[in-house]
Amino acid sequence: MEIKRKRHSPEQIIRKLRDADRMLSEGKEIAAVCEATFHRWRNQYGGMKANQAKRLKELEIENRRLKKAVADLTLDKQILQEVAEGNF
Repeated sequence: MEIKRKRHSPEQIIRKLRDADRMLSEGKEIAAVCEATFHRWRNQYGGMKANQAKRLKELEIENRRLKKAVADLTLDKQILQEVAEGNF
């Protein structure tokens, strides 16, 4: 049985990073402050504001959609070229 991974929104990640930074500045140990993903999140989202992270996610979704559209159109073009050349 697989354990389903919990996905965090960019806003949740940034909030957790700010809380962790506050706790670290109060002198707490990093092991006591963070989850296993703290460093990965910090590298990816550390300098962003919540609205920037949300926009990044929207752009990633749009990019995925556009890549799929390009792949579909490329395939259609290749099929049409083969038909036009008589190689079917």
